[in-house]
Amino acid sequence: MKTFGLTMAMALAGTALPAMAQTPPPPPPPEAKSQAAPYVMAAGKSDLYEINSSKIALEKAQRPEVKRYAQMLIDHHQTTTAATMAAAREAGMTPPPPALDAGATASLAELQNAAPGDFDRLYLAQQVPAHQAALDLHRSYGTGGDQPALRSSANKAVPVVRQHLTDAQRMMKATAKSGSM
Repeated sequence: MKTFGLTMAMALAGTALPAMAQTPPPPPPPEAKSQAAPYVMAAGKSDLYEINSSKIALEKAQRPEVKRYAQMLIDHHQTTTAATMAAAREAGMTPPPPALDAGATASLAELQNAAPGDFDRLYLAQQVPAHQAALDLHRSYGTGGDQPALRSSANKAVPVVRQHLTDAQRMMKATAKSGSM
């Protein structure tokens, strides 16, 4: 009987795991909160992840509000990338183009491979921690960053990222209440 119970628990856990799995992109390194070069790289990586994940969402999302959210993220994060790069140049830097790391790439692969019925939930579940990390990055650099032009750019990004986070959290709660996640 113990073996049967253990087998059932493992089987149930195995079937629940894919629906629960999520790979949020990793947070930025601590030095990105105060040093210009790491900040520019982290902000660019964050924006690039948001843009790429949202392009996937435009193709795979089931709910129209999730598709609208994804398009908004693409538009806003292209703007914040341009602003960060301009501020970096103003600070005398030559920023490299944004690039993804292995963690962000794994998050995108998970979205690309998600079953249609799981996509919206998974996408939003990635957006919440990604935007929490981005909000912390921009707030921190905006307060204590070492380059004035980049501090200004970071401070302008804060309300945009805060709204993205609020929207993602609201959609997740609404979806959980309706049971359509």
